[in-house]
Amino acid sequence: MELRLTSDEVIKLKEREDIYSALKRAGIYLVASCGGKGTCGKCKVKIVEGECDVISYGKLTQKERESNIILACQSIPKSDVLVEILKESRLVVGDKIAIARTKDLVEYLKSYGVDINPAVKRIYIELPPPTISDNISDLERLKRTLNEKGLRNMRFSHGFVSTMAEILRSSNWNVELTYLNGEGVSGEAIFLTDPESCNRRHGIAVDIGTTTVVVYLANLSTGEIVDIGSTYNSQMRYGDDVITRIVYATEGGGLNELRDAVVTDINTIVNSLMERHSIEACEIDTATIAGNTTMSHIFWGLNPGSIREEPYIPTLNHFPQWKGGTAKLSINPQSPVYTVPCVASYVGGDIAAGVLASKMHRNPEIALFMDIGTNGEIAIGNNEWLMTAACSMGPCFEGSGVRCGMRATSGAVESVKIDPETYEPAINVIGGGHPMGICGSGMIDSISEMFLTGVIDQKGKFVKGKTDRIRQGEEGLEFVLYRDEAHNKDIVLTEVDVENIIRAKAALYAGIKTLLSEVGFTMDAIEKVYIAGGFGNYINVERAIILGMLPDIPKERFVFMGNTSITGAYLCLLSEELRREAEDIASKMTYIELSVYRSFMDEYMSALFLPHTDMSQFPTVASRLK
Repeated sequence: MELRLTSDEVIKLKEREDIYSALKRAGIYLVASCGGKGTCGKCKVKIVEGECDVISYGKLTQKERESNIILACQSIPKSDVLVEILKESRLVVGDKIAIARTKDLVEYLKSYGVDINPAVKRIYIELPPPTISDNISDLERLKRTLNEKGLRNMRFSHGFVSTMAEILRSSNWNVELTYLNGEGVSGEAIFLTDPESCNRRHGIAVDIGTTTVVVYLANLSTGEIVDIGSTYNSQMRYGDDVITRIVYATEGGGLNELRDAVVTDINTIVNSLMERHSIEACEIDTATIAGNTTMSHIFWGLNPGSIREEPYIPTLNHFPQWKGGTAKLSINPQSPVYTVPCVASYVGGDIAAGVLASKMHRNPEIALFMDIGTNGEIAIGNNEWLMTAACSMGPCFEGSGVRCGMRATSGAVESVKIDPETYEPAINVIGGGHPMGICGSGMIDSISEMFLTGVIDQKGKFVKGKTDRIRQGEEGLEFVLYRDEAHNKDIVLTEVDVENIIRAKAALYAGIKTLLSEVGFTMDAIEKVYIAGGFGNYINVERAIILGMLPDIPKERFVFMGNTSITGAYLCLLSEELRREAEDIASKMTYIELSVYRSFMDEYMSALFLPHTDMSQFPTVASRLK
């Protein structure tokens, strides 16, 4: 049997193979937040011709079913079929993502009081060629010259020695040695290069996010950012969140697939940057990786299974400095790859890098650091102490688990304003044009607006009869944000959607409250709030406070930091001192496992209202409702 697409691709089907698996095998990927288990309802396709054995319709509406729309992961063709992939269902992970360079990172690096001082060094060496009378081996000849320069007790790997003889002779015994500083006078030789052909020094800083991958190409001599590349993390093909990917890696035997996916993403970016600037692999001296604990484990090919099983212990938090060849990166295989240390199973190197980038660990003021995503990671503290925790918010703000939810890409409703008299919504769509769904910032706006205008009550329930935009849907009541009769696809928020979003914001707020209570502080003690992550860039603070997601403190205390993970990785790449500082941050953090705290559950239950059961915690919201 054959699976034919309206875009003319033809795929031979295996026996009892579902459409989702067949498309994935052919390199055509659909949005599938659940990893193809039929629970997210995102992998929609339309059957134009042929018949399928549909196991489940999942969250599809009756309208969609009547239009021959099915879930690809739940549909097994019974004959040759012709399928149309809906625009919102196709996952394109190779797209570049715009990354704003908001500050001069060289000046920001120097603001720490350190100079540009990468851990990897280079030194020019002129060796006397061997003769009959001076007939020691190549390695002994190199050691002798290094000893004369004060570099004693250097370590030499097999990989270094295996290429040494050829490089020494082809460069006429005048070479540059790239090496790692060691304790005292010792160190490790990394590789030799011909100064005529490989005389520039570069490094790459990489942020492996659950959703995106970002690479900075930096000049190790000047600290300048030469170029930036980014893309969506191709692991999204196997599920939106880390838990789904851990299950796929362990139960599905897909660890190598997940690793290959993200390594390919990084290499695609690195190769394009190197080609654009005519940089050779021998001119990439080192790499620094920052990511959450699961992403770091998968990148190195380590089984992440124990991360999701009580007592939630990762294989390691502090990673050895392995080599580019081990990482399968398209840089010099001997180049060291440094991984920013993790703190615990759900607080990774991205948070250690983020705290480093915020400088909260250097200041006496009590600060709150938040990286808001599928897993909301938070840290509280100052230059004397740091506490951290992770709250499972779920992927609703990334679009999963919400009827019309989607990521913050073209076609997503990103902001909403509801007229308090007519209840008519005014929406803004990313990229303009026809809306295809609603992203996280749009969800926050919508719910806060619906609450202020009385469309929903404090429990998140719709007030019947308020407006004809509240209607009965297949999952219960829903509010129509955008009517689309032409495409037969209205953009709505259902009561179930609102409940999911309230649960997510409640988990984050409860985590903050629990951490503060552990050290005997109240919300008023927070003097600065650093919001990190791509999603954080789009949050309207006022609306998020009305939702009960952020603490009700003066808006001037909030600082949007953008991608602090890549900033922290850059700082570690360019400064040996800041690398040690990141390690100190990770070691200094006290991790709280919220799931075992009864107080967390109490705080969580109290936060399952808009904005909270205790309105005294949200005085500015209470004053607006009077």
